[in-house]
Amino acid sequence: MTTRPQDRPRLTGRGRPLRAVPNNVTPGDITALRAETQVAALGVDTWPAYGTPAWLQLNPQDPRCYAATLEAAELHRRAEAERHRLDYLMDNDPEAWWSEITADANAYAATLGRTLAARRTAEEIRVAVDRARNRPPHQLRATPGWPPIAIPGQPGRYLVHGQETTA
Repeated sequence: MTTRPQDRPRLTGRGRPLRAVPNNVTPGDITALRAETQVAALGVDTWPAYGTPAWLQLNPQDPRCYAATLEAAELHRRAEAERHRLDYLMDNDPEAWWSEITADANAYAATLGRTLAARRTAEEIRVAVDRARNRPPHQLRATPGWPPIAIPGQPGRYLVHGQETTA
């Protein structure tokens, strides 16, 4: 499994040593802080994603190997925490759960509103087709400088500008 850059946690390797735990933090926050300080202690800025061929080619003693493993563990921890949070919501507040899991779809649907509103309905299309098929007859008029017009239903008769001739 490879991770996209936007899915990767921010383990930049520039954290400060963790000497004391800040007040009002969750266990997940402490774990993230710990991972950040471990990467800082390794002194690496970049590393390949966990499980990629580039990661597999690293020497096990390479600090980038451990940084990638820490990143993968942090991603897994966050994914599990989110799954547990959504499971809790589903069991205890189904409306909030439904609202949250459909938020992206609702946002996308909202962007389609104008496009869908601009489209013609089936009824509007039917009316336009009926109008095109059932046009009232119009008066033929010859135009100066153009060739004569054959009169429909009357073979050999033509309409010429200013006069009608027969062939």
